[in-house]
Amino acid sequence: MTISMYQASVPVFVRALQNLRAVLHKGEAHAVEKAFAPEVLLQTRLIADMLPLVRQVQIATDMAKNGACRLAGSEPPKFEDDETSFAQLYARIDRAIEVIRGIDAAQVDGSESRPIVLQMRSGEMKFEGQAYLLDFVLPNLFFHCTTSYVILREAGVQIGKMDFIGATS
Repeated sequence: MTISMYQASVPVFVRALQNLRAVLHKGEAHAVEKAFAPEVLLQTRLIADMLPLVRQVQIATDMAKNGACRLAGSEPPKFEDDETSFAQLYARIDRAIEVIRGIDAAQVDGSESRPIVLQMRSGEMKFEGQAYLLDFVLPNLFFHCTTSYVILREAGVQIGKMDFIGATS
């Protein structure tokens, strides 16, 4: 049995973002319970030279939506990075999931060798679809989801591995 590019990407992206949303919700509830402004968590970092929680979520959503769109051969929509509240982050995650779910399997399947070129600060990165998915998008998506989780966990939010992984179906 083989797995298609669609199966290896779109459902994985949606699940990761849904789980990220659920973890963020627990973070917001924790702040309310402990009587501090939830937005304080959005600027929390693990260490001074790492990006804050809000930026981790922005990058995770961009990885998923941009990855899905590029594998489908379409230009990803640009999201402004202007969120300052949990409600705005939830809306961003929901918009990203909507974009991702709008992509049909036929658009992604067969994208293994689709050329994908990214303009990065360090220069141009060139991929074929499968390497883009497996070597760039998935590791980055899970890095930023994990970092978001760890920021919240370090802040005292009562979450565990199953919150990160989510329910299996």
